[in-house]
Amino acid sequence: MPLLPGRVYGHLIGLLTTLKGLPLSYNRDLQEDKEGFFDTVDTLLSSLEVFTGMMGTLKVKAGKMRQASEGNYTLATDIADYLVKKGLAFREAYGVVGSLVKYCIEKGKEFSQLSIKEYRQFSSSFAEDVLLITVDTSVKARMEIGGTAPSQVAEALKRAKQIIEDN
Repeated sequence: MPLLPGRVYGHLIGLLTTLKGLPLSYNRDLQEDKEGFFDTVDTLLSSLEVFTGMMGTLKVKAGKMRQASEGNYTLATDIADYLVKKGLAFREAYGVVGSLVKYCIEKGKEFSQLSIKEYRQFSSSFAEDVLLITVDTSVKARMEIGGTAPSQVAEALKRAKQIIEDN
């Protein structure tokens, strides 16, 4: 069975719509949920089968990943957050970073190639420490559960291994 997430979403919306229209007690309309549920389970199982095969043959090219992450403007949010920490409202920081990205595109530069003088053309809130924002610092800063910080990744792997061992 092919991967059909649209159909799964459709089943969810159908069930939610049915539930929304129900009175406070049992209603025969709930008999209509079975077909969508079982079809969703079948779709999920076939998707997991494909996913398992994909993960088993996946080859990670760390160099290519780093090159792709550094060769674009993925740090724009980090720079906006930096400006917010310096006291700018997010909407203002967003505008500053948008102008900065436009400047970079016009000049054929990446954030890492900008000087502090260039940064300050867009906001006096920029200081030398903005140059310390890199892909590595961005990854390490995501300390939330499920974040990209190495400690969070290690913890997620530990939890996943425990789940596998328990089953």
